Amino acid sequence: MTKTPVEDTVAASDSDDDIVMRVQQGDKEAYNILVLRYQHKVCDIAFKYVNNYVDANDVAQEAFIRAYRAIGNFRGESSFYTWLYRIVCNTAKSFLEQNQKHRYCVDVDSPDFDNQQDVKGMLVSHDTPDALIESEELQRVIKKAMSELPDELKRAILLREVEGLSYEEIANEMKAPLGTVRSRIFRARQFIEERMAQFSQGL
Repeated sequence: MTKTPVEDTVAASDSDDDIVMRVQQGDKEAYNILVLRYQHKVCDIAFKYVNNYVDANDVAQEAFIRAYRAIGNFRGESSFYTWLYRIVCNTAKSFLEQNQKHRYCVDVDSPDFDNQQDVKGMLVSHDTPDALIESEELQRVIKKAMSELPDELKRAILLREVEGLSYEEIANEMKAPLGTVRSRIFRARQFIEERMAQFSQGL
């Protein structure tokens, strides 16, 4: 049945949760509303990773496809945008791994690192030393998130992302079970990405 303009207007004003519920119930067209609502933010997030508008657009499209396929698993434990944000980040990371053009690193060479925990958490290209995440406000968000992490989570994520240690090596270094290490790194990443999602949502 074709929707009238009035029905489309009402749908566009619905909350994310209402629209997600409709999609989960089989209303495929309702998903377009979510795409239109968040496409610019999703592209912006992707661009921070790949630093290329063409690639960012590809990542955004793939992220929306992945989100649509997984939307049946969305349970509302977080906001839809936070859930989508994680999918975008994971899609971008997969893209970078497949293209092997970038690496994830943290700037520990800053003279203020020890005293101010000046962790920038940025993607750096092998071809250019410029940080892909240049926003000072976003850097402050990431820095604050890192400072709020429990010591064990912070140490685990730094060993993984800065030192480049394997999960097994981190387990040996921290004298912790492998499952515990994986959990700590996952929780640290989730915490930081949630803070970044909140920041992005406020833009």
